[in-house]
Amino acid sequence: MKKLVRRFRTLPIRARLSMLVAAAVAFAVAAVSVTCWFIVQGKLYEELNNDLEQGSSRAQPAQLVAAALDTCAQSPSDAFPIGGPRFKGYSQLVQSNGKSCLYGSSTALVKVTGSDKNVAEKQQEKVFRNGVDKDGNPVRVLTMPLIVDGADGQYIVNDTALMIAVSLKSTQATLNELALILLLVSGVGVLGAGAAGLAVARAGLRPVDELTEAVEHVARTEDLGIRIPVEDDAEDEIARLSRSFNSMTASLANSRELQQQLIADAGHELRTPLTSLRTNIELLTRSEETGRPIPAADRKALLASVKAQMTELASLIGDLQELSRSEGQRGERVQVVSLEDTVEAALRRARLRGPELTINAHLEPWFTRAEPAALERAVVNILDNAVKFSPDGGTIDVQLTGGTLTVRDHGPGIPEDELPHVFDRFWRSPSARALPGSGLGLSIVARTVEQAGGDVTLARAQGGGTVATVRLPGAPTPPPEAPEAPETP
Repeated sequence: MKKLVRRFRTLPIRARLSMLVAAAVAFAVAAVSVTCWFIVQGKLYEELNNDLEQGSSRAQPAQLVAAALDTCAQSPSDAFPIGGPRFKGYSQLVQSNGKSCLYGSSTALVKVTGSDKNVAEKQQEKVFRNGVDKDGNPVRVLTMPLIVDGADGQYIVNDTALMIAVSLKSTQATLNELALILLLVSGVGVLGAGAAGLAVARAGLRPVDELTEAVEHVARTEDLGIRIPVEDDAEDEIARLSRSFNSMTASLANSRELQQQLIADAGHELRTPLTSLRTNIELLTRSEETGRPIPAADRKALLASVKAQMTELASLIGDLQELSRSEGQRGERVQVVSLEDTVEAALRRARLRGPELTINAHLEPWFTRAEPAALERAVVNILDNAVKFSPDGGTIDVQLTGGTLTVRDHGPGIPEDELPHVFDRFWRSPSARALPGSGLGLSIVARTVEQAGGDVTLARAQGGGTVATVRLPGAPTPPPEAPEAPETP
């Protein structure tokens, strides 16, 4: 059985569906056919029983019964003399000891059974049954008490019963023909159901075939532009699967495009500092090889340039690593974070990078769910931009109220036409391309804030400068800690 089940599971889906439909129809047709056959059999037997009861309903003449019993005692095989009652079919008398003799116009005896003896012994009123005669022919038998019409009225003869029977050949022939017809109809129905199931399976699984071909095409060619046509009003499982596949391939294509764009932009951004770094190192190396030392001031400037370029490369690589981290890696580190403490830590770093600037801060408690390191990096990037674009001796205003963090500088500000691009990867304002940076800082800010469930915007401030606004969900107080489960003794 297990081998059959295992083999069935290895068949194609359409073959399994066809077999299941055919099996279900076969079961239903078999149940209906068997039920129909038994109902017809019952009706035919009921008609035979009615005929037998009508044929035996009258009482038998006492003289004829007495003569028949005398003859039966002398020779059980002798027939009653002509002129006795005539029954349609077989008729005989049965005694409680099992002896029987022909009665009336019957010419063949029916085999006696225990139920017939019980009727003769008055243990049963009457019995309908199937039996056979002495030659083995099937008959329908009625055994009932022998009622005699005597001079003093009707009475029942003790230890004797009357058996009448009719042939079942025509009835069985009818039932056999019916069984053959039902069998043929059932076979045709099962074959038709199997063919219909196969056709329905092919039609129903055609979208699955298209989906399979599309997946195989993507696996073979890596072409993510393929789409499966879906009707707009279709809401079945196949349509949902096709739409999901189309959404998946569209997302993968978009992800690949972003990946390729990231690689191209990263290569472009890395080329400039690497070229400058290689040039400066070659100058230093050539000076050592030729024995002509570079002036101390120029050597110091070269080393400072190398250091700055290495710092820029390290920052760029760190930004790229941050952008390449998966969502799962971020989700594992999310926890309740004090935004006030995070901003204070970022302010300490910002004051070190812009000691000549005045940074005014007003911070109120706020707790949110985020990755601590990523959130601090995002706030640092916002403050770094403010420090970078603030004039010498300028002021930066930082305020945290109700989960909204604003950072406002008094620099040149961002032109209106550049505001839609400030959060794009590697995008840098033409006026800021001479300044250090990779163009990934604000992109990291936007991604971190969105993952924390908030939003970030940049706008021109009234009176000049830029104001960055970060909104994060949370509460002014930390959530209560979950109670520890009691130890099981």
